[in-house]
Amino acid sequence: MNVGIEWLIDAEGCSPGFLRDLHRMKRVCDLIIADLDLRSVGEPMWHQFPAPGGVTGLVLLTESHLACHTYPELGVVTFNLYCCRLRPEWPWEARLTEMLGASRVSVRSLARGEDVTGYEEAVLVERSHSGREG
Repeated sequence: MNVGIEWLIDAEGCSPGFLRDLHRMKRVCDLIIADLDLRSVGEPMWHQFPAPGGVTGLVLLTESHLACHTYPELGVVTFNLYCCRLRPEWPWEARLTEMLGASRVSVRSLARGEDVTGYEEAVLVERSHSGREG
């Protein structure tokens, strides 16, 4: 039985100003949802922490959820996307580098459920992008 796939994304070296910008973070999440043809259930929930804090967002999806947490003081943003249906891989490294100035992006995916056959690298897959060739 397969009940979905979960992506855990950590991006480092991001612009602290971008990570404090609620509108920018909403645009990132909106792009993820649109590109993956996901559907939100109701209005997303967002919280802006007092300066110099970041933002936290949660979007309930018909397919499950997308969560975002920013840490401007560390230059880090984390995303958790869980989908109950197979979805194409989103270009996390390229988009987070472009939209948030990330210098390193780690993407891990985990198939959920007892029988995870049919998923490539069913255990934990991690890739890093350092912004450098070589």
